[in-house]
Amino acid sequence: MANVTNNRPLSPHLQIYKFVPTMAMSIVHRITGGALYFGTVLVAAWLIAAASGEQAFNTVNWFFGSFIGKLILFGYTWAILHHTIGGLRHLMWDLGYGFEKEFSTKLAKASLVASIVLTLLVWAVVLIVR
Repeated sequence: MANVTNNRPLSPHLQIYKFVPTMAMSIVHRITGGALYFGTVLVAAWLIAAASGEQAFNTVNWFFGSFIGKLILFGYTWAILHHTIGGLRHLMWDLGYGFEKEFSTKLAKASLVASIVLTLLVWAVVLIVR
């Protein structure tokens, strides 16, 4: 009996693919989607604490006001904005636009820059208003 598995082609993997911006943004889009799941749990905890009474609300606000809490909120803000921009990029592709290699690479880089700039802008506004 012949061994047919030796003649099968290997599936492509990261050692074969060249790491390009569109690949990176696809991976980051998936990661931010997962981060949003856990961040939304924190939003729910904040809302539950607000409904539970002043002591619970103050405890949650204390945590979000700490350095770690602010770092988590900053990351959550970036994840929301980056995932939204990535979603708009995917919507554009669903409509049949932006498949050209050069344009999609520029769009991937622009989505990263835009998400960082918008995150910094949101936090600057919050800190100024506060």
